[in-house]
Amino acid sequence: MAWTAAAKWASQALSWVSWLIVARLLSPEDYGLVGMAAIYLGLITLLSEFGLGTAVLAIRELSVEQISQLNGLAVLSGLASLLLSCAVAIPLGQFFHAPQLPLVVAAMSTTFVITSFKTVPFALLQRDLRFKALAVIDLVQAVILAVCMVGFAVAGFRYWTLVCGAVLGALLSTGALLRLRHLPLAWPRPKSLKHAMTLSFDVLISRLCWYASANADFLVAGRVLGKAALGFYNVGWTLASVPVDKITTLVAQVTPAFFSAVQSDPPALRRYVLRITEGIALITFPLAVGLALVARDFVLALLGTKWEATIAPLRLLAAYAAVRSIMPLLPQVLQIIRDARFEMWRMVAAAVVMPTCFYVSGNRWGTVGLATAWLLVDPIIALPLYRRVFSKIVLSPKAYLLALWPALSGTALMAAAVLAVEVLSGSAWTPSLRLAAQVAAGVISYGLACLLLHRERLTAFFELVGAARGRREGSL
Repeated sequence: MAWTAAAKWASQALSWVSWLIVARLLSPEDYGLVGMAAIYLGLITLLSEFGLGTAVLAIRELSVEQISQLNGLAVLSGLASLLLSCAVAIPLGQFFHAPQLPLVVAAMSTTFVITSFKTVPFALLQRDLRFKALAVIDLVQAVILAVCMVGFAVAGFRYWTLVCGAVLGALLSTGALLRLRHLPLAWPRPKSLKHAMTLSFDVLISRLCWYASANADFLVAGRVLGKAALGFYNVGWTLASVPVDKITTLVAQVTPAFFSAVQSDPPALRRYVLRITEGIALITFPLAVGLALVARDFVLALLGTKWEATIAPLRLLAAYAAVRSIMPLLPQVLQIIRDARFEMWRMVAAAVVMPTCFYVSGNRWGTVGLATAWLLVDPIIALPLYRRVFSKIVLSPKAYLLALWPALSGTALMAAAVLAVEVLSGSAWTPSLRLAAQVAAGVISYGLACLLLHRERLTAFFELVGAARGRREGSL
């Protein structure tokens, strides 16, 4: 986790500066067009991966021949996904009333074939705990991609900036991974892969249903509300997802390998879940809640008045991101202990409930309605998942809440400080000045709250980080 975090956070400043530059140069319609393509492409990405990476991690007894067959199956899935995308590109353009969309879909679909070659090698590198090498690849890719994206936008590529960035990112990561772990390809034989394919099928259905529930809001925004509304909502979702995408996703790259190593040891699984959840919450809760509180000044100061319609959904989505940031660990636990079918059926239910809620709320309240559905409905659907995981690894709800308490109490005091600054600031304050004051008040109050109220927990957390840093430096 130390190596992964070091690489991700080292490139984060440059990546976000480039994103803000690109957002100022492109229009909401540009983001909306690529967002339409992403609704479909994200679904096919799940199909092309076929849950094979999870199967490699969870089933540690796979032979060399079986791994080669899984590698061949991954490449075949990538080729099939590309052909399917080319076939449906024109109908998608007609569905969204966007004549530029078919070519965008076809160009971005080439990433399916490119990334299919790294599916199994990436899982094996994770299983072997090669996170130092993976971190270096991520860092180099992020730096090159950030520079190129700004160059594409300045050159006037418009929405092709985002398309070229996706293809270039796939080429960079796949090429680097294959240099680390090149595997032979073998024709897949279903009898030999029965166990692995059963697990991967459950994971695949779960991911497909998750995708249907998680992206129905973008579908409603693009089809019912239009390209501009989708662009506003897409940027709001992107900003609100920073704690999840940049912190939780980072941690989630590491945890499956360690869950796999202790998959038959419930006490060790409990220890991992509690400690990692506490660490994630300490970082993501103040970021998510803080962004919700300063959303208006943040958007006006950094993106400009043309993005003002992003403010309302951003507030709700950022608040929901605090809850969403700690949930991804739980499905991983079920998949690694080979109880993936329960999560599959839960996501089947979510694929029915969430799109219905999005359609009703989106038609009535627009982008605000879409964000509200996330905040109110999705936590209810998550309750069975919590109950199942707690039962499987014998984890009490009280112990889980105690792990969250430092983040919850510190965030509550931070929110009070940020709101006080907003109330006391005068109308003469510019959005930039008020944003700076709120951020400063939030950082100071949250740090003091954690230091004074949870000194022992905070000390233990930093000792763990310090030990990891020492081991990392010792390996250089």
